[in-house]
Amino acid sequence: MHTYKLRLQKEAQGGFTVSVPSLPGCITYGENVDEAISMAKEAIELYLEELKERGEVIPDDNNVLEYSLIV
Repeated sequence: MHTYKLRLQKEAQGGFTVSVPSLPGCITYGENVDEAISMAKEAIELYLEELKERGEVIPDDNNVLEYSLIV
């Protein structure tokens, strides 16, 4: 099992763009937060499947700390 942080960006036209910082290029969209998370899960699964087929290392966020700083 792998752990990934998601970055949800609210879009001006509505909905959310979701990116997975540990998986470059793994980006998707959802009309609401629940759909965006569901779409992200599917995108991650497809991304990991592709990495496995290529025999590449599968990164994850198990050792990543995250902190939000307000300045």
